[in-house]
Amino acid sequence: MPPIKIDIQTIVIKYYKGLLFDLQDSIISVRQLFERRFIVFTSIGGPMILEQLLEGLETAAVTGPDTALQTDISDVVYDSRKAVEGTLFVCMVGAETDGHRYARNAYDAGCRVFVLEAGHESTAGLGSLPEQPYIIVVENTRVALAKLSDTFFGHPSGDLKVIGITGTKGKTSITYILQAVLDRAGIPTGLIGTAGASWNGKQVPTVNTTPESYETQKLLRQMADDGVKAVAIEVSSLGVKWHRTDFLEFFCGIFTNISPDHIGGHEHKTYEEYYSFKKAFFSLCNQAAACGDDPAAADMLEAVPGRKIFYGLSEHNEFRAENMVPTRSDDFMGIRFDFLRNGVREDTFEISLPGDFSVHNALAVLAVCDLMGLDLEQAKEGLRTVRVPGRCQIKYLSKEFGIIIDYAHNDISLEGIIRTVRAYGPKRIITLFGSVGDRAQLRREELGTTSGRLADFTVITEDDPGFEDPKKIADEIAVFVEKAGGAGKYVVIPDREEAVAYAVAMLEPGDFLLCCGKGHERFMKVRGKKEPFNEERCIEEALKKRGIEL
Repeated sequence: MPPIKIDIQTIVIKYYKGLLFDLQDSIISVRQLFERRFIVFTSIGGPMILEQLLEGLETAAVTGPDTALQTDISDVVYDSRKAVEGTLFVCMVGAETDGHRYARNAYDAGCRVFVLEAGHESTAGLGSLPEQPYIIVVENTRVALAKLSDTFFGHPSGDLKVIGITGTKGKTSITYILQAVLDRAGIPTGLIGTAGASWNGKQVPTVNTTPESYETQKLLRQMADDGVKAVAIEVSSLGVKWHRTDFLEFFCGIFTNISPDHIGGHEHKTYEEYYSFKKAFFSLCNQAAACGDDPAAADMLEAVPGRKIFYGLSEHNEFRAENMVPTRSDDFMGIRFDFLRNGVREDTFEISLPGDFSVHNALAVLAVCDLMGLDLEQAKEGLRTVRVPGRCQIKYLSKEFGIIIDYAHNDISLEGIIRTVRAYGPKRIITLFGSVGDRAQLRREELGTTSGRLADFTVITEDDPGFEDPKKIADEIAVFVEKAGGAGKYVVIPDREEAVAYAVAMLEPGDFLLCCGKGHERFMKVRGKKEPFNEERCIEEALKKRGIEL
């Protein structure tokens, strides 16, 4: 058993044969507690007796020695490379590989407890072994992983107000705005999403927009143990499809908008499937907020039994904004708006992120604050000071010129950021972007056409070229920039670092440079590898050459 730190004043020993003991009041010694296999939940979870871990798990078949049920399980794993003696290995069927093929590797590493998916037992190859393993067969191992993880970490979502945000656009921004607003209102808040997880100044990288259920449950347990009270989670359609949100207890959900995305390949077969998984998320929510400006809003929230708040710019919304005014100073760029509830003006708010979409995001956060019973006045400071990495992120702003980093990587997002910045009256807007390799070429046409039509100058470069030649991709984009009216107003520089240096060097008073596509990412996908790339540092180095230190 690994060493476990115990805080005598606060720790609660729980889930042992349905009993609850407070350690401070119990006359049982710590040694006796461990000998009797009580379960101590720490920031990393476990260990837990297998019999307890399996409570509530729906099984199709179970084989193996009954004595295994009293085994201490030190961790739940789904990567055979992390399997050791005392772990439980869940075999999951993925898009590109089958975890059952690695069950023997886990066995050889000392693992003796396995969860298999029905129909894949033979693939696991766990028959006729020197020491019989304990095998649990379930209908869906992804569902099983979600249930086991929730149990192993003590159902942490029940200790938190978990807010799930779904939609094609706006998820990341809303998580950061929520965190900023609630933190300022005295509610310690964490976030989990595309840019990683963060709480109380801690930063933890994550792989997916919505991490695998085990990682999500572990993060929630760590947050709860660290005193966090609320968590904003980006809920992707794939996260719902792959059961990563199963068994989470959501305080409320937010729907931002929907348009075709993530269709094809290993993602969604059709738009209808994509839509259905967005909608399915709200069956997990008792109350919700939705952007009523999107035609799908009411249908999305159909299954929500409790309160629903619709927000937006249209008059039919309960929460509405009007009189939006772009605001700018030497070091600030945002938008101010009047807030109306059921058509009656209540207050004026300002958010430190430009654009109408930022107003929508602010309204979503105000709706959550209302659902939480907060005075909306408490949201003002958070809205006024929020910063979102890689989402309309103002990297540099002065009387001379401005540089913005944005994740815009399709024509809709690119048009949105260009029109947003245009409202501030720049002399020129210079865009810098590429298009992802090994993907549909239609996006290259759309990006090139949008920039050629709306930008004053275009710097075409690379953006995750994959196995394609970056120059070939850039040249294809250039054709559509020219066709859309950008002839003579663009340059092709395949190396992105060189492209950033060129773009920063050409800035004149009144210009805005929009570095689009990479956003918060710190890598470039090249020929199957993730090579380090940091757009912020590239900009900083380019500014140094102009005598500007950040």
